[in-house]
Amino acid sequence: MSAVPVFVGIDVAKAELVTAVRPSDETWTVTNDELGVQGLLRRIRSMGPTLVVLEATGGYERGVVAALATAGVPLVVANPRQVRDFARSTGQLAKTDSIDARILALFAERVRPEPRPLPDEATRTLDALLTRRRQILEMISAERNRLEHALPAVRRDLIQHIRWLERRLRDVDHDLDRTVQSSPLWRAKENLLRSIPGVGPITSRTLIGDLPELGTLNRKQIASLVGVAPLARDSGTLKGNRLIWGGRAPVRAALYMAALVASRCNPAIKAFYQRLVAAGKPKKVALTACMRKLLTILNAMLKTNTHWREAAHHRIA
Repeated sequence: MSAVPVFVGIDVAKAELVTAVRPSDETWTVTNDELGVQGLLRRIRSMGPTLVVLEATGGYERGVVAALATAGVPLVVANPRQVRDFARSTGQLAKTDSIDARILALFAERVRPEPRPLPDEATRTLDALLTRRRQILEMISAERNRLEHALPAVRRDLIQHIRWLERRLRDVDHDLDRTVQSSPLWRAKENLLRSIPGVGPITSRTLIGDLPELGTLNRKQIASLVGVAPLARDSGTLKGNRLIWGGRAPVRAALYMAALVASRCNPAIKAFYQRLVAAGKPKKVALTACMRKLLTILNAMLKTNTHWREAAHHRIA
């Protein structure tokens, strides 16, 4: 007889790691430090788990994720919102560390998300720089909004802070450029992505850092992953509008700006956009369709290692 599959859920906090196991319902807690992680690793490896699931918690999970991944333990770092929706679907509304660990173990058992290779150090660095760039942009925007209504007593301080943030933004952009150029693979990807009119350095680097699956999935899978696939809202005789939802918000934001530019300067996207608007589609709906089309083209270009001019000539999208 084959062994009973074992599923593990780990709730990660700054100080502790709470672990739950199914189907045994065993739970225990260790400290979230080197000693605790190594003890947890030994115990989990002895079980031969089918799958271990934990949530992304803003960095507190990095130590245990690195240890489990290095040991070859099948691992998924799940989206917290997806796990919380799963918990609600089971009727579990309460939230404690032990309950969360049990929900993660149950999520692993019932949903069985597919383990994916974890990003290497260079990819994590690129992602951290992209995240920092978005944070600086948000701070600049907030300070400029404050400046509009600021009293003279604080205007000088706000202006100085905005200038300092703008210098930091230039520094981060320089670090992004250096990071991408240091990798031959990323340089080749960026050259392909930026060959299409409308795609600039920030869009290409966001796609490289936040969407490593680009070029490995089919058009429907990549659209669903990013969150630009229209979702039905029909029930009975009621027919609702299709909406996009979920997915990777930073990638969608970058694609939106790229599609906006491409709808003016890219012949293929411009003609597509104008055709949709002429057919009566609202401009926002037409632009969303352009995002999806642009993503499909980029996905095909990376999959076939094809430059934009060749892609346009052979109409690969």
